[in-house]
Amino acid sequence: MTDKTYRAVLFDLDGTLCPMELEEFLGGYFKDIARYAAEHGIDAEKFARAFGAGALAMSKRAPGGKTNRDVFWDVFFGSFDPDEADWEGLFADYYDTRFGAIGANVEANPATRRAIDALVAKGYPLVLATQPMFPRRAVEWRLEWADVADAPFRYLSTYENSTAVKPQVEYYAEVLDHCGLSADDVLMVGNNALDDLAAAKLGVDVHLVTDHLLDPEGRGLEGIDHGTMEEFAAWAESLPACANPAPIESEVR
Repeated sequence: MTDKTYRAVLFDLDGTLCPMELEEFLGGYFKDIARYAAEHGIDAEKFARAFGAGALAMSKRAPGGKTNRDVFWDVFFGSFDPDEADWEGLFADYYDTRFGAIGANVEANPATRRAIDALVAKGYPLVLATQPMFPRRAVEWRLEWADVADAPFRYLSTYENSTAVKPQVEYYAEVLDHCGLSADDVLMVGNNALDDLAAAKLGVDVHLVTDHLLDPEGRGLEGIDHGTMEEFAAWAESLPACANPAPIESEVR
């Protein structure tokens, strides 16, 4: 890995900090939330179509303007009357009481904890730059599955606070702007050669973790800094203390 010094480290979540196969996780998630809707008297098939359409709209959205949350609800309410149910309450209850069980079989990688602990001990501010298509509570659950829920992330990207998605370069620009960072300040650590490598278009250094590598366009890893999470943890443990940590104002968690 590079010998360059950084002022902060950005992390992807699914497949990077949290060891999971993304398609398997998303399939289970979509089925479970549709079952939950049915248990509350909502047509499961209609709900699944509306929920999927909202998710697709977020993934295909143009950057800027509305938050991803608002993009989702605008499309969802094309199928359902906003007054048909207490939608906000239903979704909040789902993420509070049900979503967490989806990760019951996730086995946290001890190397992830080692890497996070090493960076924190050496004063490197942490930012969670995860695909912002989930509400904050779902992001917090996935941090729990990864055994890093107590890590002092200064900022978490969620569908409530983001107006772009990966691999749009505007997503990374928004994260950097929110945190008061420049591209030269940070290292982006991810596992997706499309979504996470997009940060490099701004001049951000990117390291890809290969344990659950995704390469949707078959780019390959030539010229990309990469390695296992175990190797990344060893690198983090070898770093000197952060000489000039970025003064990112922490969110209230």
